[in-house]
Amino acid sequence: MRAFVFPGQGSQKVGMGADLADASTAAREVFQEVDEVLGQHLSRIMREGPEDQLTLTENAQPAIMANAIATLRVLEKDFGVSLVEKGDFVAGHSLGEYTALCAVGAFSLADTARLLKLRGQSMQAAVPVGQGAMAALLGADIAKATALAEAAAEGQVCSVANDNDPGQVVLSGHREAIERAIALVKEHGIKRGVSLPVSAPFHCALMAPAADAMAEALAATPPGALRLPLFANVTAAMTSDPAEVQRLLVEQVTGRVRWRESAIAMHEAGVQHFIELGGKVVGPMIKRSAGDVEITSVVTMEEIEALAKAI
Repeated sequence: MRAFVFPGQGSQKVGMGADLADASTAAREVFQEVDEVLGQHLSRIMREGPEDQLTLTENAQPAIMANAIATLRVLEKDFGVSLVEKGDFVAGHSLGEYTALCAVGAFSLADTARLLKLRGQSMQAAVPVGQGAMAALLGADIAKATALAEAAAEGQVCSVANDNDPGQVVLSGHREAIERAIALVKEHGIKRGVSLPVSAPFHCALMAPAADAMAEALAATPPGALRLPLFANVTAAMTSDPAEVQRLLVEQVTGRVRWRESAIAMHEAGVQHFIELGGKVVGPMIKRSAGDVEITSVVTMEEIEALAKAI
């Protein structure tokens, strides 16, 4: 069995998608449609930068999605490989969940771009700049990370945002609490705590205003039928019910991304081959979590062509 998976924030880089756009009409059409829908030259920022503009949450989220969907469209239109025919499940890391839903037809490309632009803006606006922070804990399992978060909170928000793999957990919350957590890592048997260059504290209780904004947006633009089941971030479980997907997308804004558990659950459901489209980030996390599985991460035209021949 095979799962197609999609990357989240942090996978963006200047130049992303440029080679695909130069080589494929299918890819160019994706970037043009996203530009038109958003009323901005996002593809130019992706191609040329500047990096600080691409890293802005409201740009990074639709950009990462557009790059992954462009990769998928090249695979489907240029090489005749259907995700629905070749895959059994989909999943995506944080914003990648929207990409996954677009890939299986629950959202149109235009709606996905609009929703992610709003999601980025809402997350940025939820907490004043400088008040929130995130930190990656290296050499930390979920038990150690949870204990550290509880010790560092001191009445503020400090919680596990991403359970990425057995050795990497991300904390999110008030800046002071995250700084306390980084200072306490050694006491909790954790190798290192690294402050992340993010503009807001994602996936924690401080994102409640953004969750409200997404609840309203998703009520107006609800997901349709899924052509393949999704393994959802906040439950690490499979769903095909559009109403449940809608509810989970709202919960996901403040909830934990249970990526390690999702990888294990997909493997236990029978998935032996994971294909990451548009990045080389979440595939390695899956390998570290699920162990004896095949990972294919696809970014370039050559890699897409090799994948098409292999499956």
